Amino acid sequence: MVSHHVFSQLVLLALLWLFVILHLTWPKRPVTAPAAPALPEPLKPKPPRSNEPKPFEGLTQKPPCALCARDTAYPKAPPPVSPDPMAPTHRRPRKVDTSRHFCPHSDCDYRGWLGLGNLRANGHPSGGPWRQFHCTSFKGYFPETHGTIFHGKQATVELMVRVLACLAEGLGIRATARVFEVAPNTVLQWLVEAAEQLRAFSSYFLCALHLEQLQLDYRAGHMS
Repeated sequence: MVSHHVFSQLVLLALLWLFVILHLTWPKRPVTAPAAPALPEPLKPKPPRSNEPKPFEGLTQKPPCALCARDTAYPKAPPPVSPDPMAPTHRRPRKVDTSRHFCPHSDCDYRGWLGLGNLRANGHPSGGPWRQFHCTSFKGYFPETHGTIFHGKQATVELMVRVLACLAEGLGIRATARVFEVAPNTVLQWLVEAAEQLRAFSSYFLCALHLEQLQLDYRAGHMS
């Protein structure tokens, strides 16, 4: 009969043998080498700096124009048809040239048209310096200064031009008023009206210009 001590040693040997067998037959994990650190990207050489002058962006891009955007968004209406010139009369021809004026009345068919013979000079009302024009189509009258800053003014053209010229040269409103003995509010009113005339001129003539560069010289009165 096997003693208890011998039996325990046999069990221990069996367990050791089982552990060795399991260790030898157990699948082993593949040993992976540690990842190599990423190499830094080579520095790209900087492109050579160009010596050619770059154009100013403000002069090469089309300026925002609400009127131009509206014209491109909607189909353009056909241009208005010019009315027939007025038939000549047997009256004595007038010496006053009215070809650069037009009838301003909104209900007149000749409104906005030049040189169609519908206007006649009608003298100087109340002995004033400006003439009065008569539209033979609309049977209406309007002063020669209609649509200008001289309309309804009692001051002379020379005085207003000299005042505006001093303001354009940088002289202040009060200083200009003292020089020409005019009220400062009057000088300010003339300046505002002249600015409105300039804005209307610019919006009509300086719109949709296909130019790369433009230089304005308001003091010299020309454009290059």
